[in-house]
Amino acid sequence: MSHQFPDRLIPDNEAARLRTLHLYQIVNTTAEPIFDDYVAWAAQLFNTPISLISLVDEDYVHFKALTGAEGVPSLQRSDSMCSAAILLDAPVVTGDYSAESCRLISTDVAQAFGLNFYAGSALRMPDGARIGMLAVIGREARGVSAVETQVLSQLANLVSRTIALRLRYLEAGRLDDWEEAQRELADNLDENAALARYLTSRNGRIDLDDDDVLALVQRRLKAWATCWTAGCGKCSKRCK
Repeated sequence: MSHQFPDRLIPDNEAARLRTLHLYQIVNTTAEPIFDDYVAWAAQLFNTPISLISLVDEDYVHFKALTGAEGVPSLQRSDSMCSAAILLDAPVVTGDYSAESCRLISTDVAQAFGLNFYAGSALRMPDGARIGMLAVIGREARGVSAVETQVLSQLANLVSRTIALRLRYLEAGRLDDWEEAQRELADNLDENAALARYLTSRNGRIDLDDDDVLALVQRRLKAWATCWTAGCGKCSKRCK
């Protein structure tokens, strides 16, 4: 899939975007279980070895959560596909990391890791700012279907809502309640992961273009969306 990127890596609204990013007090912070669970589930759903939640700061792209490439806390902004992907108002998919795939960044790091596939959807906050990406990454060149793109966007939306929920707890000084909320959210994601393992064991991989598989995954996503819409911020039994 080809994308028409802007001419510059730094967008015109960069100052406002960075203000929004830092408002959420999440850049360069320690790992938190709920975000680790998100990337683990995304990697399962998209059959990729790597998944990440990135936050695009002024000079670096920080990884709030990363599975499949541990020990890489950040990359220079000019080396990360996420820094280019936030520029577009649509999910970004590239089947290779050649220089031609995106001239705004250096692809040397990705090529050194043998990466040939990237699909990401932006973390969009309530003011519209795109502060980072939820991305799945692989070593085999491939594309994604319209259904897979939709699911990736739904997951990114849930991550964005979780970041906003986290801020509400921090601003209220309710750190213990945030830890409890993470445990409740993690319980729900454990069920999602169990579903993913079942589908993988049954079919060898997860095929979101299979109507039966998609229905099961969408049921889980709908449960989360309903819970968030209700404003509870937790996925208790009554929300399922």
